[in-house]
Amino acid sequence: MGRSTAADIATIDRISAVPAILQVITEMTGMRFAAVARVTQQTWTACAVLDNLGFGLQAGGELDLVSTLCFETMTSHLPIVIDQASTDPLYQSHHTPKMYRFESYITIPVFRTDGAFFGTLCALDPEPASLKDSPIQSTMESFARLLSLQIEAEENLQRTEIELIKERENAELREQFIAVIGHDLRNPLFAITTAAERILRKHPDPQTDGLVQHILSCGNRASQLVEDVLDFARGRLGSGIPLTLRKCSDLDQVLRHVISEVQSVHPHRQIQSTIETFEHIECDSGRLAQLLSNLLANAITHGSATDPVRVDALCINGVFTLSVTNQGPPIPADVIPNLFQPYSRPASDTPQAGLGLGLYIASQIALSHGGQVDVVSNEQQGTVFTFRFASQPGH
Repeated sequence: MGRSTAADIATIDRISAVPAILQVITEMTGMRFAAVARVTQQTWTACAVLDNLGFGLQAGGELDLVSTLCFETMTSHLPIVIDQASTDPLYQSHHTPKMYRFESYITIPVFRTDGAFFGTLCALDPEPASLKDSPIQSTMESFARLLSLQIEAEENLQRTEIELIKERENAELREQFIAVIGHDLRNPLFAITTAAERILRKHPDPQTDGLVQHILSCGNRASQLVEDVLDFARGRLGSGIPLTLRKCSDLDQVLRHVISEVQSVHPHRQIQSTIETFEHIECDSGRLAQLLSNLLANAITHGSATDPVRVDALCINGVFTLSVTNQGPPIPADVIPNLFQPYSRPASDTPQAGLGLGLYIASQIALSHGGQVDVVSNEQQGTVFTFRFASQPGH
């Protein structure tokens, strides 16, 4: 039995209506054998059987195709109805009724929804039966159409389940890949920066301190790039950026520290801020610090060099809001829809350091918190990136 036929048998077996259909057919006709068969150019295979005759055929059983009348149905795509084979002018000398010793017989073609021939819905009995003058043919044709729809639905479900299993396996592999890459990249960079710090601390030398400081700076920068790539991989390929949620009573201090760090790196830029004191906001404060750092870096890189950057953070009615505003030329309207995609930069942008992942990572941190980052950019307001999330349940 080929894999496709085995799959077809499994499909029919999973359709819960099939046993009831076969039971109704036998009760309506008085015939004691009914089956759903998969018929191909080479084989006749029983997919489901109701055998009250002791015929001996079970699901998965095969018959010689040319010995069956289903072979003719496959060729003609037409039903065959026989009340009494021994007196029927077409079938009284036919080899099939003699071989299988039946008098009454009916077979209805079953098609897939795309019109391809699947097989037959059939019934037989050694005794004659009044089939041609009864509604059984139309009833079985209705059952065949129902089977067609059920086969398609079941096969679609099986494909979906297989795809889901594969996606879960792929997700596990991606998570393992991210973990391995993170370990293999972090370790040598940590060794480089630790060695550089130790040399500066224990073996200061004016002739080499500048070079060692450069190594340390490059190592720290490479470490940050690695973290950005890992966050990108988690957001794009994995299960999202992971959070360590806790009730934060020092979030305002964390945000002020980020502003202070960015200000120290850009002493010639002015950063103004209004940050409320927050109590017991459930969040990952480290990730929110990263979000603010990325938004500030974007504002300083792309905003006006002579106007201040503004940071506002407040919580109203359980909704935490953090916004970063800069002045300068508005972001073009056609750029905004893709602004939070990886590597998104205006076409006219001058080359900048980094991978272009800052806004994407900020948006993923927002999503992991159940919030989002929005942007408004015009001449009147400037460019305003705003992060909001419900910091208390029910808001």
